[in-house]
Amino acid sequence: MSKKIKSALFRHETILLVVLLAEWFYFDSVGRRFGSLDNTFDILRHYVEIGLLALVMTPIILTGGIDLSVGSLLGLCAILFGKMWRDAHMDPALAAVCTLGIGALAGGLNAALITGLRLPPLIVTLGTYSLFRGLAEAITRGVDTFTGFPQSFLNLGQERLGGLPTQVWIFTAVAVGVWLLVHRTTFGRSFRAIGFAPEGARYAGLPVERRLALAYILAGVVAALAAVIYTARLGQAKADAGTGYELFAITAVVLGGTSIFGGTGSVHGTLLGVAAIGVLNNGLVHARQPREVAGLLTGALLLLALSSGALPKLLANFRTPRQSPTPTNPPPTTP
Repeated sequence: MSKKIKSALFRHETILLVVLLAEWFYFDSVGRRFGSLDNTFDILRHYVEIGLLALVMTPIILTGGIDLSVGSLLGLCAILFGKMWRDAHMDPALAAVCTLGIGALAGGLNAALITGLRLPPLIVTLGTYSLFRGLAEAITRGVDTFTGFPQSFLNLGQERLGGLPTQVWIFTAVAVGVWLLVHRTTFGRSFRAIGFAPEGARYAGLPVERRLALAYILAGVVAALAAVIYTARLGQAKADAGTGYELFAITAVVLGGTSIFGGTGSVHGTLLGVAAIGVLNNGLVHARQPREVAGLLTGALLLLALSSGALPKLLANFRTPRQSPTPTNPPPTTP
C-alpha cells in the first residue's frame, strides 16, 4: 500500500465518513422509515441552520478563536426580522436584507472588541452571547411571538425547489463559498497561519486584525441568514430561537477534524461533522431512544474527536521501550 493511499485511508475525514455510513446503515436497519427520501429531506431541512453556523465557525476556529454568540444572534435576528415585518410593515425580502445588515453589525461588534481591544474571543463572545439573548428577551418581554408570515416567505423553509428543500440550495451556495474562501484563497492560508502563530503571522506581514474581523463579520451575516431560514421553517420567531445551536456548531467543527487550538481543519470535515450529528439525532428518534441518549453519544463523539490527535502520541510513548541508564564504573581508587 502506497503512502498516499495509506494517508488517505487514515485521514480524519475518511474515518468520520465511515462512522457516518455506519450510523446510516444501523439506523436504517432498526428504525422505521429512517432511510426514506422524506426522512432524508427532514434531516436536511432541520440541520441547515446548524450547518450554516458550523460553516462560518470553521474559519474562526482555524484562527484559534471561538464564537459563542451565534446561537443568541440567530434568536435576536429572528425577533428583529419579525418585528420589521409585522410592526414596520416591511416586505419580507426587504426585512431579510435589513436582518443581514444587523447580523453584520453584531459580528462587527465582536470583531471590534477582539481585534481593537485585543480581548480574548471566548470572553467577548460569552458576553455578546448574553447581550444578544437579553436583547431578544427584552424586545419580546419574553412572551411576544411573531407569526402569520405570508406563504411566499414560508416556502423558503417549508417547500421544495428542484426536488430538494428550498433552503438546501442556499446552504449549498454558502458551503461552496466558504470552502473556496478557506481552501482556495490567500484568506484561507492566512486563517491557518494565524491559528498556528498569530505573532508570527504579524511578523510575516499578514493583516491579522483585518482577517479576524472578516471571520467574525461573516459569522454574523450567516447567523442572520440562518435566522431568516429558521423563521421560514417554523413559521414563527421567538426569543429562544437558536438556543444551544452554538454548541452543536462547535461540536460539528471539532468533530470534523478542525483543531480547537487553530491552525488545522477543513470545511468538508465540518460538513461531515454536521451530517454525523444530524443522522445520529434523527436516527435515535426513529429507534425510539430517549433524547438524552443523543446528547450522551454526541458528547462521546466530541471527546473522541478531541482526543484523537493525542492518542497516536500516547500509543507511541507506550510502544517506545524505556531505556535504563547505563551503569557507570566507579573511578579507580589510587593507593
